[in-house]
Amino acid sequence: MAEFIPLTPAAAPPADTAAPPAPRSRRPEWLRAKMPAGPNYEDVRSLMRQQRLNTVCEEARCPNIGECWNHRTATFLLLGEVCTRGCRYCAIAKGKPGPLDEQEPDRIAEAVEHLRLKHTVLTAVNRDDQPDGGAHIFAASIRKIRERLPDCRIEVLIPDFEGNWEALAMVMDARPDVLNHNIETVPRIFRRFRPKASYAQSIELLRRARAMGGREVVTKSGIMVGAGETNAEVLGVMDDLRGADCDVMTIGQYLAPSTSHWAIERYVTPAEFAMFKAEGLSRGFKHVESGPLVRSSYHAHEHVPQR
Repeated sequence: MAEFIPLTPAAAPPADTAAPPAPRSRRPEWLRAKMPAGPNYEDVRSLMRQQRLNTVCEEARCPNIGECWNHRTATFLLLGEVCTRGCRYCAIAKGKPGPLDEQEPDRIAEAVEHLRLKHTVLTAVNRDDQPDGGAHIFAASIRKIRERLPDCRIEVLIPDFEGNWEALAMVMDARPDVLNHNIETVPRIFRRFRPKASYAQSIELLRRARAMGGREVVTKSGIMVGAGETNAEVLGVMDDLRGADCDVMTIGQYLAPSTSHWAIERYVTPAEFAMFKAEGLSRGFKHVESGPLVRSSYHAHEHVPQR
C-alpha cells in the first residue's frame, strides 16, 4: 500500500513562528495511506473544478482524500482558500484573502445535490477581515442545501469567529445537524500552536453552541496528538469538552505539512489511540473516532444517528 506524499510544497508559516526542524524518522506502517485514484475520485475532482469550489481535503492535504472521494464524500471549504491566520500546523495558504463570493452557497448546494450526499461537511478558512467572520455564508449554504436535499444531514466545522457570539447564533439559527469546532491541541502549547486563538474561547464556543442548539444539534470537537502533549493532557481536554457537553470527539495523529511547520514530536501508537477511545467513551462522549489517520471529517456520517 503506497504512502500518499503531497507533491506540492506547503506554504510556510511566518518567519517569526518557525518551529524546530521536524524529525526525519520514517513514518510507521500504520500511517500509510493509499494514493488517490479511481473513477469516483476523478468525478468528484472534476465537479469541484467545474463549480469553482474548494475542499479542505485538498487544501489541508488530507491523507484520506482518496478513500473519501471514492465514497463520493468531501468537505467543502467556504470563504476562499486564503486564511487570515498563521496557525503553525496548517497547510492552508495564509495572507490577505479576496472578497467573499456571495454566490458560493448556490454552487455548494448544486454540488451536494449532484453528488446526492446523505451527509455533507462545510468548513472554512478564518476570515477575520469580515465583521461576522463569514458566518452568513455558512448559514446561507445550510439553507440552500436544505432547499435541494431536505434529508441531507449537514455538519459545519466552524472557526471561532473571534468570539463573536452573534456570528455563532447566525450559524446555529440555520439549524445544522452537527456543530463542529476543533480544539486542536492541549492548553499548555495552545497559544504557540494557534497564536491568534484561545483555548478558553473555543471551549466557550462549544458550550454556547449547545445552549443555542439544544439536544437537537450534535456538538463535536477534535484534537491532533503527537505535537508535544502528554496523554494525561489529552484526557484533560476530554474533561473540558465534556464539561461543555460536547457529544463527539475525534483524535488523530498530527502530521507536519512541511519541515517549516510545527514539528512532529512522536508517532502515537494504535494502542494509545484505542486507549483514548475507551477513555472518551467512559467520560460520556456519544462517539469517539480515534486513530492515526483520523481527521475531524473522517467517517463523519457515522458520528450521528441515521435519519
